[in-house]
Amino acid sequence: MTIAPDAPNTTVPMIDGVPLTPKEVTTIGFESLAPAASVAEERLRRKQKLAGALRIFGKFGFGEGVAGHITVRDPEFPDHFWVNPLGLSFRHCSVSDLILVNHHGEVVYGKHSVNRAAYVLHAAVHAARPDVVAAAHAHSVYGKAFSSLGIKLDPLTQDSCAFYEQNVVIADHGGAVVFEEQAGRDFAQAFGHYRAAIHQNHGHFTVGATVDEAVFWFVCFERCAQAQLLAMAAGTPKHIPHESAVYTRENAGNAMTGWMHFQPLWQEICRTDPDLFD
Repeated sequence: MTIAPDAPNTTVPMIDGVPLTPKEVTTIGFESLAPAASVAEERLRRKQKLAGALRIFGKFGFGEGVAGHITVRDPEFPDHFWVNPLGLSFRHCSVSDLILVNHHGEVVYGKHSVNRAAYVLHAAVHAARPDVVAAAHAHSVYGKAFSSLGIKLDPLTQDSCAFYEQNVVIADHGGAVVFEEQAGRDFAQAFGHYRAAIHQNHGHFTVGATVDEAVFWFVCFERCAQAQLLAMAAGTPKHIPHESAVYTRENAGNAMTGWMHFQPLWQEICRTDPDLFD
């Protein structure tokens, strides 16, 4: 007696009428990376992200009176940047509230004044770093506490590897309110090519090629500083080896990863604060 092999099952499994076969997929948010149709559209995109980012700072409790600012370079006039006005709560900032400032500290678009500290430090960084489209700083609790130690962020966790060999301590003018333009230039020179700077006794600054990237790196650094402070208080932290830290930075801590990590924060603030677009 000959036994024939079972015929192959050619039925495609399905769920809710959808065949379980490989699909073409997209990454959430990638459509916003497409080139804008015009300079005006790109300007609006940047201003919307800036207003949303400021509200995210407020949501995280980064507000400290009138301290703190996020800036983004204008796409048509790169020696000008958009920034939150002096005295407005992060939680209330909308697109229409943003002001445009030139590198001389003059408000050229908008009706409110600028925080001079925002002009002095951020303008200097924007002028010195053509690659920097956006910069972020606030007087967040763990950033302030960590800055008082005068040490770099260590590679203690996977997240902190994004800043491995990409953060610098700047001691000059640390702790003093920076109003003089020369102090801003000193700060920008010391910042160099790094992703993050720890201004001693002041707090941390982060930069990026987009608002998304700069703001996520600020949030990430704040949490990494918190983790390092906790680890140091508990004992002697073990560092991630150099090779592993570099590998992680290049593969999971690059600019695109920073941009991508911001997208859930953007989705949340768009849902909860639709008036940011006003």
